[in-house]
Amino acid sequence: MRSEGAALEAQRAAVADEQNVLHPRRGPAARLLLLARKKPLGTIAGVIILVMVAMAIFAPLIAPFDPTFADPRHKFLGSSANHFFGTDNLGRDVFSQIVYGARTSLWAGITATIFGTIFGSLIGMASGYAGGRTDMVIQRIMDALQALPLIVLLLVVVSAVGPSLWNIIWALSIAILPAAGRIIRGNALVVKNESYIEAARVVGCRPDRILLRHVLPNVSAYILVIASVTIGGAILAEAALSFLGLGVPPPTPTWGGMLSSAGRRFFESHQSLALYPGLAITIAVLSFNLLGDTLRDVLDPRLRGR
Repeated sequence: MRSEGAALEAQRAAVADEQNVLHPRRGPAARLLLLARKKPLGTIAGVIILVMVAMAIFAPLIAPFDPTFADPRHKFLGSSANHFFGTDNLGRDVFSQIVYGARTSLWAGITATIFGTIFGSLIGMASGYAGGRTDMVIQRIMDALQALPLIVLLLVVVSAVGPSLWNIIWALSIAILPAAGRIIRGNALVVKNESYIEAARVVGCRPDRILLRHVLPNVSAYILVIASVTIGGAILAEAALSFLGLGVPPPTPTWGGMLSSAGRRFFESHQSLALYPGLAITIAVLSFNLLGDTLRDVLDPRLRGR
């Protein structure tokens, strides 16, 4: 018996060694490198996002000047060693405003996306799992929210509660909530008919336990993709609110606020005042969109073979 057991273990070891030779296991670093080769645009976008986040976190160390300090003696300066992007109509350093503006714009976009996606996903899961009249009532509310154009909904909410950073975040969260809820609801409708959900009901699991332990893990990849794609839109919406005068009040620097200040009348004669904040918004939105597409291709089983 011992010899047979030893022979069986040796056979299993040989089979395992052969599989490792044919299909070697890759470590995390090797997997990231392989993903970077397959998805170069998504990798570049991820690096740009990390740089922007680091720039926002370490803004006091990166920005050479106080972004709110006005020096009329040095207004409309061009790019130089002291002022990388020049100065605006009040003599404020444009580069410092871009760096500090990343804090506000990224914080508003990422935080609003997290809140809106989480609440929308929870509502969508509950709606899809419950079905019946509960699902109908919740979806009609979502339809009512989606019926309003995004910018109109944001203008209504911010005008009602007043412009501030957190009010803008909550307004963006409300605008994000319906889309996330509808997508997750569709996936929850599919998951709730699986056999393991039926088994959980048979053994007496409560609905909240089924949602958190069985439905949520199966839709978490979709939640991550929705969040990554939505951040870019949230940053753009915050910039649009600032451009319309309902963004974060001055003197807090924001990318959208740089395009809506009194210096806007000087854009024709000093194009750099609009160029740099516009480029910052464009690069941020494009990077998050590319990263979201990459995550969708990686996490969606139907697209992994592409």
